[in-house]
Parts: sequence; C-alpha cells; structure tokens
Amino acid sequence: QVQLVESGGGWVQPGGSLRLSCAGSGTNVEMYLLGWWRQAPGKQRERVAVISGGMTTHYADSVLGRFSISRDNPTNTVHLQMNSLNTEDTAVYYCNARHLVEGTEYWGQGTQVTVSS
Repeated sequence: QVQLVESGGGWVQPGGSLRLSCAGSGTNVEMYLLGWWRQAPGKQRERVAVISGGMTTHYADSVLGRFSISRDNPTNTVHLQMNSLNTEDTAVYYCNARHLVEGTEYWGQGTQVTVSS
C-alpha cells in the first residue's frame, strides 16, 4: 500500500509559478511511474506529466516548456514546477504512482491550483 500526500497548491496570478510536491510512504517508489494529473470542473482527468525511475519524462502538449517534473527516489518524493501559469491550468492536481510491473495504481487526495487575476 502506498500513501501519497500532495502539497503546494494555491492561488496565483496569470504568469506566475507554483511548485507542487508529493510525498510517498508505505513503500519505496523507485519501481513506480510517478506522475501528475489534473481535473478541471466539468472536464475529464488528464495526465500532465510523468517520470520513470530512470528519470525519463513525458509531458502533455499543453504544459510542454512550462512545467517540469522531477523525483527524488531516496525520499519518495515527486515535484511539479509550474511556470507561466494561465487560467486554463486551474484544476485539482493529483499525484499518481503506478507500479511498472504489477500495474497497481495509487492516487493522492488532490491539491487545488487556481490561476486568476
């Protein structure tokens, strides 16, 4: 069982930056694909960025060049640095961990990000 706890959400003006963090506990997450997803009101949850244990990353087109995902395996943490935020980035952001072999998947409780003037 993996527990994921997000932090770092909040309100920011357009053009601003936020850094989200997700702390994992219960097991070592090195064998997990870690990622950030988001869900805006009335929309489906979408994948924002993922990072493998080997540090390979993939980003949604909408955030490419603005967001950066990173992880620290010894401390079981994953971060999402979000720059040049715009109103379309407003959503609840969820941390996700998926085991690369077993496929077991875990979610955090979500953290709200609001971009408005």
